[in-house]
Amino acid sequence: MADKVQIEQRGSVGYVTLNNAKKGNCIPKNGLAQLIAYFTGLKEDKSTRVVVVQSVGSKTFCTGLDLGESAQAFLKWGRKPDAVVHAMDTQLTWGNVIRAMRACPQPIVACIDGLALGGGFALALASDIRVATKHSKMNVQMIKIGLTGCDLGISYFLPRIVGMSHAAHLMYTGEFCDAEKAHRIGLVSELYADAAAMNRGVATLIEQLLETDPFGLRLTKHALSLSVDAPSLEAAMAVEDRQQVMLCASPSFAMNMAKRQQAGKEKAKASAKL
Repeated sequence: MADKVQIEQRGSVGYVTLNNAKKGNCIPKNGLAQLIAYFTGLKEDKSTRVVVVQSVGSKTFCTGLDLGESAQAFLKWGRKPDAVVHAMDTQLTWGNVIRAMRACPQPIVACIDGLALGGGFALALASDIRVATKHSKMNVQMIKIGLTGCDLGISYFLPRIVGMSHAAHLMYTGEFCDAEKAHRIGLVSELYADAAAMNRGVATLIEQLLETDPFGLRLTKHALSLSVDAPSLEAAMAVEDRQQVMLCASPSFAMNMAKRQQAGKEKAKASAKL
């Protein structure tokens, strides 16, 4: 039986594919363990520069938790004294996926094609860049099933991405946010007509990301993550200053400056001949 989470390396890009289309690309417990191991391992992986999270099929990106597994667990533990312990284990396992995604130094691109619900929505929010097909929709499903809408980092990410009012609306109601609205409020950065167009667009995005300096790109994600929570402008700029000084001493920066200088000389020489 095929893995419900498939991980593939193509050159310097890692592809995480949610492969459980018959069940809404939900993620079983062993799939969560795969994701934690993969994203945690990326901290030491210099060969992988970008990660793409995608799904099989166009109906759903990810519906989050495998409710079949959850129902079985509830029947087994729901009325026992240690039910809270088992519920917390599930919660922490899912949370550790989100934490590992944010801690890994590579930019993560989420390709949303279809429904992103609950934990699937959280996966998308934990990514650095989100793009979507025009038929996609997303929601905070937890509030619809008797739980709080604050789950898996959603209460952290969503207001920072779209602002408090939009975040509160989505989290308090569980209302679906269609792709057009998601694009309008900044939840996704690009919209595409279909999966084929999205794949082409993401391929171009990956090319742009790979054109940057490897260390510079990693440090940019690091600084951006810190700046989101920076207590002041001075604190954010202190991180920026130190990173720039570090990279000014790198061979890559010296080579790029030499190329620009040479290009400037050639341009000046060509202008002088006119």
